[in-house]
Amino acid sequence: MKPVASHVSFACLWAGLSAILAAFLILTPAMAQTAATPTPTPAAPAQPVANAPVPTPSTPTMAPIDQLMAPAALPDVVQGAPDAPVTIVEYGSTTCTHCAAFHDNVFPTLKTKYIDPGKVKFIFREFPLDPLATGSFMLARCAGPDKRNAIIDQLFTQQKNWAFVDKPIEALLDLVKQSGMSQVDFETCLKNQELMDQVSQTRDRAAEKFNVDTTPTFFVNGRKMTGDLPIAEFDKVLEPLLK
Repeated sequence: MKPVASHVSFACLWAGLSAILAAFLILTPAMAQTAATPTPTPAAPAQPVANAPVPTPSTPTMAPIDQLMAPAALPDVVQGAPDAPVTIVEYGSTTCTHCAAFHDNVFPTLKTKYIDPGKVKFIFREFPLDPLATGSFMLARCAGPDKRNAIIDQLFTQQKNWAFVDKPIEALLDLVKQSGMSQVDFETCLKNQELMDQVSQTRDRAAEKFNVDTTPTFFVNGRKMTGDLPIAEFDKVLEPLLK
């Protein structure tokens, strides 16, 4: 990731982001690359890559639902009916192109078909692949629970306009300003060490307890599914659960 221009208005912001950069020193973000791979995005630097192939495991991997739904560092922001019979948990990164493809191309159908009618509740959880994703998740949380999911949707829809540009911090500021966030709030949020730690803890818990190492990763009533899956793959799993 190229450094942000050092003019005065972003001096404080860059100081705040330095903590994020240090915390993720082992990850070397490659925001401007355009490499393509045929596999799901690994838990490594974000790169614009081709859509991942649909995995077809013979035996599904299950996560204990009580552990999956246990309270954690950050509260879940649920979409759909709280008492829906099926729960989908997604771990994703805002700089993951496969995640963006899912949210742009598949999630609208999933929402119309299953979430809106009260059949499924959907929970998106933070699994940042790089410092920029961490910062974007922090900003979505700082906007408040009523705006958090809408901002994440916008981050995915506009991903190429902020995540893979020469000055991503400035582009990110322009994007969240649309939700009413001021530059002062933007800079204050990115200097919130407690929130940064909570985002990191969410990611670490997913990796350690549920073996999440790929984005997007989904758990459908505990059943693990990975990759930029088409709606047909969700249909195969959801329909038997809803009978």
